[in-house]
Parts: sequence; C-alpha cells; structure tokens
Amino acid sequence: MNTTLRSLLHALWPLLLAAQAVSSSAATPAPADPTPAAATAAPAEGAGAASAAGTRALDEQIQSLKKDVVDLNKDLFVLEEELLFPANTQVAVFVSMDVGEFFALDSLTLKIDNHDVSSYLYTPREVSALLKGGVQRLYVGNLKAGQHELLAFFNGKGVHDRDYRRAANLRFEKGVGAKYLELKITDHLRAQQPEFEIKDWE
Repeated sequence: MNTTLRSLLHALWPLLLAAQAVSSSAATPAPADPTPAAATAAPAEGAGAASAAGTRALDEQIQSLKKDVVDLNKDLFVLEEELLFPANTQVAVFVSMDVGEFFALDSLTLKIDNHDVSSYLYTPREVSALLKGGVQRLYVGNLKAGQHELLAFFNGKGVHDRDYRRAANLRFEKGVGAKYLELKITDHLRAQQPEFEIKDWE
C-alpha cells in the first residue's frame, strides 16, 4: 500500500472513532438523580440555557468531525484514482449531448481494441442532465503507448420513435500522459438526423 494512502487511513480512523464516541455520548441519557426534585430545583431558565449551549457545542463538534471525514474521503478517492490509473497509462472517455428532435439516447456500449470496456443504460434524469450541458465520464482505464481504436455504439429512439442504432470509431495514438476522448451526440438540422462524433482532446 502506498505510504501516503496508509497515512491517510491512519488519520481517518481516529476521526471515525471520535465521531462515534460523540454520537454515543449524545444518545446516552443522563443517570437519574435520586435526590428529591424539591431539594434540587434550580431556576428553569438557567438550566434550559445551559442545556441548549451544551447541545449546540456538541452539534458543532459532530459537524466538524463529519467535515474532516468527508475531506479525507475525497483525498483517498483522488489518491486511489492516481494509484489505479497513473497519468502515463490513463485513458478516459466522456459523453456529451446536444440533441433535441432526432435522437433520444437509451444506452451506450464502448469497445477499445475490440474489447468491451463499458456498457451504460441511461435514465431519463441522466439524459436530461446531458441535455442541459452535463458531461459524463463513461470510462477510465489504462492503455499502453501506441496505436489504439475506440468503437462506440449508440442506441436510442430516432425520428417517429423508431429504434436507432449507430456506431462511431476513432483510431488514436496513446503517448506519454493521460488521453481524454469525448463522445459527442448532436443534431444535424440540414440532414434531419443525429450525428455521432468521437473527439480527441489534444
């Protein structure tokens, strides 16, 4: 295991224990006082204010611990990505869409060098996000330097709600450093049909 990853895990563990301890102490009721209520009565306003202040301090401590855990989790995710997909071998494929009349995306299948690497079925909400300008990272993997071929199959509904299946391919050179490719779906107004393009982010 990478030294940095090990140190982050060691840092995360005490925070998780501390958050659990704080939550447990908040949930544990205070022991009953056997002294008669009349003998221990205190001004109600003072006791209520002290209780509220204690609760606020406890909530702030819990929120602070949660934030530390979330921040460390982000660092671990980034580090994991760097370990699994080093920059010198990484290839990532993204999807963008600018269509309206001629194509409704249902699914995408991706092949690299004739090997299936990704297959994705879209929900209406995901398609809506793409139409609003969102970009999806469909695939990330490792490739050695040299010539490669990307093949994408687009499945969906075309004009008059007919089943529509098209393919696009791109031969590209993988050199030193990460390679980023984009699958673009657009409407071709003059031709009255969708267009599918694979763009190499140089």
